[in-house]
Amino acid sequence: MAIDSAKLDAFMGNFVHDLGAVMHAATVVVGDQLGLYKRLADGPSTVEQLARRTETDPRYLREWLSAQAASGYVSYDPATERFSLTEEQSFALAEEGSPAFIPGAFQIAVAQFKAVPKMASALRTGLGLGWHEHDAALFGGTERFFRPGYAAHLVTEWIPALEGMEQRLQAGASVADIGCGHGASTLLLAEAYPASRFTGFDYHAPSIETARARAARAGLQDRVRFEVASAKEYPGTGYDLVAMFDCLHDMGDPVGAAAHVRRTLASDGTWMVVEPFAGDRLQDNLNPVGRIFYSASTFICTPASRSQEVGACLGAQAGEARIRDVATAGGFQRFRRAAETPFNLIYEVRP
Repeated sequence: MAIDSAKLDAFMGNFVHDLGAVMHAATVVVGDQLGLYKRLADGPSTVEQLARRTETDPRYLREWLSAQAASGYVSYDPATERFSLTEEQSFALAEEGSPAFIPGAFQIAVAQFKAVPKMASALRTGLGLGWHEHDAALFGGTERFFRPGYAAHLVTEWIPALEGMEQRLQAGASVADIGCGHGASTLLLAEAYPASRFTGFDYHAPSIETARARAARAGLQDRVRFEVASAKEYPGTGYDLVAMFDCLHDMGDPVGAAAHVRRTLASDGTWMVVEPFAGDRLQDNLNPVGRIFYSASTFICTPASRSQEVGACLGAQAGEARIRDVATAGGFQRFRRAAETPFNLIYEVRP
């Protein structure tokens, strides 16, 4: 076998980059948990100064800061031996509400590593791994990863892209948010449209408890309810809007879920489906975004579907054609791509 040394060197360069990224992920999670990025955002600091402000050990902190600087997540001035965050680094690492906030994504990555033994078994047996069987870091990380995108686009772009929906929500509408998790999407909608009423449904009881607590803290419990229910069994009828955010592809029976949405939706209502950005062909998704979603789909999305009835296993890179097929099989007649971002496709589905 002849080895092309140039190709091998290029591959090994990719390996060095990837191994550094993988090992760096855990340091981001620790720094986020200890508030190190937030404190560093207050201004340039020496190791000792930041250690005092964060009540951390300076020797460990020096190593952590060095790792962050080597990764480009923290800036370092050798003349003053001080570390700092640029405006852009701070926006992405220290400002929880910013649309570029990224620490939640690293929580998801760490949770995937905790699932390695279970997934090694699943790959051999073909059995599923339910969402509820993952480490709790996945639940919080998923919310923190997706919420910035929802906050940036949901009310300003996605809802206005749905025919007549913004006006209905402003006037007062009934909304069901299916697979709501910790309720980030539900609460964002409720804050924006005070005349409307919202119910979030999720089969995962601990997530519903978290969502209820957050609704209470936000003072929205008079217009927002959270209930434990699956996508095929949630109660109520006549909803003006049924929404599913990044969850349809996780379902074991997405066609059954679509049919239930059709039964519970008002005759002139809208089903909004938000899915990860994907092309219809594998070769369309062999890119950095597809890499993230295929990796997450291997450990999270596809096993979740396999753990349920039917086990359709759409995967996180299902693509528009497959989502359209699900909607049509569920009894819907109208389907269109209403909006998109680099990470999401937003579909308007109507009877």
